[in-house]
Amino acid sequence: MRRCFVCEADSLEPTDRHILHEGGRRRAFPIACASCGVLVEDGADPAACWADLARALAGRVFRLDPQAPYGLDIYTLRLAATRLRRGVRPVGGADRAALLHPHSERAAAGDLFDLDAALSATVSLGLICRPQDLDAVLARLPAHAAWTGDAVVLVDAPDSPPVSAAIAGYPSGAVRVAARPLAGDFAAQRNALQALSRRAWTLQLDADEELAAAVGELLPALAALAEEGDVLSIGLPRRNRVDGVLSDVYPDVQYRLNRADVRFGGRVHERPDLGGAWRRGFISLHGAIEHRLSRAHVEARSRRYEAMDPGRGRPEEETALLRPYRP
Repeated sequence: MRRCFVCEADSLEPTDRHILHEGGRRRAFPIACASCGVLVEDGADPAACWADLARALAGRVFRLDPQAPYGLDIYTLRLAATRLRRGVRPVGGADRAALLHPHSERAAAGDLFDLDAALSATVSLGLICRPQDLDAVLARLPAHAAWTGDAVVLVDAPDSPPVSAAIAGYPSGAVRVAARPLAGDFAAQRNALQALSRRAWTLQLDADEELAAAVGELLPALAALAEEGDVLSIGLPRRNRVDGVLSDVYPDVQYRLNRADVRFGGRVHERPDLGGAWRRGFISLHGAIEHRLSRAHVEARSRRYEAMDPGRGRPEEETALLRPYRP
């Protein structure tokens, strides 16, 4: 098994973690996914593991099978359920405590339900772009009107007050265009975009990223699920396509769905600042951000980022991005 059977991350590593089942039976696993936290037996068949877990996730109640070739706590269970567009609620105090303090030894258990694609729009859409990309960004906005009634585009340009744009599917005044110089600081630009949000949660995208409508329609339900679990930030996988070829850098999780009061840190490769409380974020696997890149951009990106923030440009990422996806 090269990639995790739940989240597909190339992050399997040795572990000494255990799962504690009802009756006091403690079971050790030799392998863990550093991305989603699932545990797995050595030599287990990944397709069979996922098929078994998917069957268990299809019901109304989940109880981890003590004989399964994998193990997980309720935090990882919540993540796995999103792959099938489902949510998980703890059934009691012990399970709620385990959800808030991953990764617990306590075997996963919870009530399952379908995530509602018809929830009211509680999520703003924020987009960052250069002046030359603005027309293309605005042209793609109607695809998002089904799941958000508030959109703002922040252009890398001299400061100017926001102006409204008439976009099909949005009420008058719902789409705004503002300007602010990037000035070599991506976190500051994202924070300015967060401050322009009119909703409790904001999804941010870049000009070279797209999100399918079927992915966007579940974002309000994910935000509601997050509110129940004391979560501030939700990550989505990102598919990097370099000149149309899927890159080996996958799932490349981007924490882009955040409460509007969350702020980012880092001039480059910026991330939400959760004050060190990583448990207040989780990953949803119901869909992915599509990221379009050219080889020339990839080859120049790390050097540009390194000049913006010495020591944090990740020059090693260039090789991985240019390598085609390996299952």
